[in-house]
Amino acid sequence: MARHNRDGNGADQSGFEYGVSYQPDWLKRVKVARQLEDGRQSTKTLFRNPTLGSEAEPGDRVRTRVTSTDQSLDFEVAVTDPQASIKRVRIAYVVTDEEGKTEEVEFILESQNEPEE
Repeated sequence: MARHNRDGNGADQSGFEYGVSYQPDWLKRVKVARQLEDGRQSTKTLFRNPTLGSEAEPGDRVRTRVTSTDQSLDFEVAVTDPQASIKRVRIAYVVTDEEGKTEEVEFILESQNEPEE
């Protein structure tokens, strides 16, 4: 039986704080990627599930929510994965700063699913 979501938090490379609500038996980690001013991309692990491996079946439908009050950012992704085959979900989110400038921030949700041999 799937367990209820847990709550975690983290900060990105720009110092913004985030909350993460996650399915403990599905989510492995959340990464965040931003474009730097010089054109390079910076990727940082925002949150890592402290549980080593899953303790129960994650269920067919799993939800992950990411919030950041600093950036007025709030989204939730629900994935139906009955065969436990999804490895990664990418979300491109547009944030707007106080001056009205927009920036695309990418979030990568990685699952604990192991490839079948």
